[in-house]
Amino acid sequence: MINNSLPYKTKQFFFVLIKLSIVAGAFFFIYEKLTNNTDLQFSAFVDFLEKNDIFTPKNIVLLLFLSFFNWLFEILKWKHLVSYIKKITFKNALEQSLGALTASLFTPNRIGEYGAKAIYYSANFRKRIVLINLLSNLLQMSVTLILGIVGFCFLVTTYDVNLDYYRLARILSLGVMGILLVGFGIKKSKFTIKGFSLEKLKSFVLEFPRKKIVFGFLYSLIRYAFFSFQFYFLLQLFGVNMTYINTMIIITSMYLLASIIPSIFIFDVVIKGSIALYLFDLAGVNEFTILSIITLMWLFNFVVPSLFGSFYVLNFNLPKNED
Repeated sequence: MINNSLPYKTKQFFFVLIKLSIVAGAFFFIYEKLTNNTDLQFSAFVDFLEKNDIFTPKNIVLLLFLSFFNWLFEILKWKHLVSYIKKITFKNALEQSLGALTASLFTPNRIGEYGAKAIYYSANFRKRIVLINLLSNLLQMSVTLILGIVGFCFLVTTYDVNLDYYRLARILSLGVMGILLVGFGIKKSKFTIKGFSLEKLKSFVLEFPRKKIVFGFLYSLIRYAFFSFQFYFLLQLFGVNMTYINTMIIITSMYLLASIIPSIFIFDVVIKGSIALYLFDLAGVNEFTILSIITLMWLFNFVVPSLFGSFYVLNFNLPKNED
């Protein structure tokens, strides 16, 4: 928040500087991730795409089409959930979703999205906006968990998965202990989120209209269908001959493991990439193909939308009563 005691012109200067810094930070993050990837050389990646004629106009249009619908249903979900406390237009939801993406792109696990979306609203709405964003992410996570558990069960029976049961049990035990310790700490410290106690958070979710939660879940499910099919389509472009069902078994397991394994920001990409490499290796897919597809998925679903989001960041103005 910019100090209201500062002169108007000074305040405006710092506000513009902040917006430029966010966009510059996002672009720098994209550049660093593409050019300093130790697992995949960007020049070799580009050469491969050119030589194998993967990026034909038809393929690019279809990939962009899938990314468009992925984000369309995320925007519709946000508009639908926010309408519980405030009616917004599709244009508002578009601006908030893509602007928040750009602003949070270089933050750990995109945690900056919570603050970025909240700042679009006046102070009396912000706490509830943070909670609605949390609910939106939980709905997407629930789809990932449900489909991932089903996929992982089929993965174990379909592929020769060498599970280290002792190590798995140890990891699960540590995870359960961690959850219990966090839960105990929350209970003892009267944990709050942006001024909401755990009890108030629970009440907020329980009081949230069930119909809106159901539709939010359906929007999340449709999103999942689009970006998972996009991954499958890229595998086909790279010449990987797998049935859709077998591919989805691995993809759902991959998203499940990538979402539940805790990781700090620095190692997030390494861990998720390693999971994908291990799982697709079971089906005989080579490392370069998977790393290339992961990079393309990131480009189409995060980089391209964040370029549009940068426009909204640069044109953002605080709510009138916050100027």
